[in-house]
Amino acid sequence: MKTLKQVLFAFVAILCLNIALPAPYIKAQTNKTGFRDKKPVHQTIYFVTKVIDGDTFWVQDISGNEIKVRMIGIDAPELKKTNRKEVGRFARESKNYLSKLILRKKIYLKFDIGKSDQYRRTLAYVYLPNGTFVNEKMVREGYATVMTVPPNVKYSGKFLILQQQARNSRRGLWR
Repeated sequence: MKTLKQVLFAFVAILCLNIALPAPYIKAQTNKTGFRDKKPVHQTIYFVTKVIDGDTFWVQDISGNEIKVRMIGIDAPELKKTNRKEVGRFARESKNYLSKLILRKKIYLKFDIGKSDQYRRTLAYVYLPNGTFVNEKMVREGYATVMTVPPNVKYSGKFLILQQQARNSRRGLWR
């Protein structure tokens, strides 16, 4: 019985250390919004060849294949009228801002549960090589709003907080 208590005590002590010790490391990696930045796990490099609007663009992979990408969790104003949407106010500014961030640059894509949408676009979270989370930046700066489409909801809470901050600060389309 004494050995069981010693084993149990050791287990609890190790568990507590594992919980307590990483805390400074996590705090050191939080960005100015208070959220932890993560480099994408999927390390394939893509090259952005064309920006369609503030949430959609074309990339080329290392084999030269062209892939149309739709950014997960955000929605930018439409540049062209469609059956479902009117031309959006601030659409040109949104496209220009995304172009400035990624056009003719290397990026990384990180995927969620759903890999493509009904239009056969690849759905992804977008990162620059320096770790900048582009989807987040578009919402934080007011160039896109939050659009949550299950099952891809990994950052929806984070995006909603950033959208409210952009709105309160009257940034981008919230001016």
